[in-house]
Amino acid sequence: MYLDEIVRAQKRGEAKGITSICSAHPWVLKAAVRNAQQVSETSETLLIESTCNQVNQFGGYTGMTPADFVRYVQRIAEENQFPFENIIFGGDHLGPNVWQNEPEESAMQKAEVMMRDYVQAGFVKIHLDCSMRLAGDPDGALALALSASRAARLAKAAEASHVEGFELPRYVIGTEVPVPGGAWEHEEGVRVTKVQDVQQTIEVTREAFYREGLQSAWERVIAIVVQPGVEFGDDFILPYKPDEAKELSRFIESQSMIYEAHSTDYQTGDALKIWSVTILLFSK
Repeated sequence: MYLDEIVRAQKRGEAKGITSICSAHPWVLKAAVRNAQQVSETSETLLIESTCNQVNQFGGYTGMTPADFVRYVQRIAEENQFPFENIIFGGDHLGPNVWQNEPEESAMQKAEVMMRDYVQAGFVKIHLDCSMRLAGDPDGALALALSASRAARLAKAAEASHVEGFELPRYVIGTEVPVPGGAWEHEEGVRVTKVQDVQQTIEVTREAFYREGLQSAWERVIAIVVQPGVEFGDDFILPYKPDEAKELSRFIESQSMIYEAHSTDYQTGDALKIWSVTILLFSK
């Protein structure tokens, strides 16, 4: 499994990562396929993702279910002579986000059905995101313990939905990400994730997994989402500054997982040269 190899390589000290293409636009996917054909170092491995509001059991804003999306990508791959078996499918921000206005139980039940559909369609990389407040939740930021408990519930649904012949799910935890698609307002800077916050997220989420009897699933948690200090918008780009993320980079070296970074669509050329040492996935 190529995602596992990325983790192993980084733990050996090798700067290795993979780009995540989170789009349903045929032009974007066609360009991604053609680019993957030219990058021999990844053995033509291509990671394509969809989000919970983009693709779900009700169609999302693309009108596609997870199975529909897989077939859609397969057609594009075949039209461009790209081996379909070299595509890894990922589900991004999978959780109750689409149903935030509903009470916990109805929102989570829908999220469980969505998770089942994603896994049974062949999605392997699963980002568990239950950071959003649901109807009836207290005001303010959602407590980490509650978010982790809901994430573990969805991981349990994913494990129960696994279909023989597909890879077992690989999980991404954590939710500290910039706004999907880039910031709406000009920003002068963003706060780099604190090491103590990463450590707490790992510990609390691991405890939630263990309470659900998901010890083996925890072994397949390959990454945690962090904010390494990047963002973009219509009129600005915040370049990656390695010195500001140095402590964050050192911390992950002692962990069994690596980092996922979002909103890296645009970066300066100089920043990209120093970007990949501890980052797993560039997405959105």
